[in-house]
Amino acid sequence: MNQERQERLKTCLQELATLLYEEADPSKLTDLEGIEKTVRSQILELVSPEIALFLSHKQQEQKSVKPEKSKA
Repeated sequence: MNQERQERLKTCLQELATLLYEEADPSKLTDLEGIEKTVRSQILELVSPEIALFLSHKQQEQKSVKPEKSKA
């Protein structure tokens, strides 16, 4: 990944972190265990499904592009 994409990714992740923090229950962010559980829960419920959909679409695109058979 080039430097420009790394910076863009970092910016997007910081924005995501802000959104997830705003949606978190403040009473559960009082200790490391609560923070870890909250982050894990948000990743499993909100982030991972979107990444899985992206990867699923990429895989389907790759399968739909079939190489042509040579007539040799």
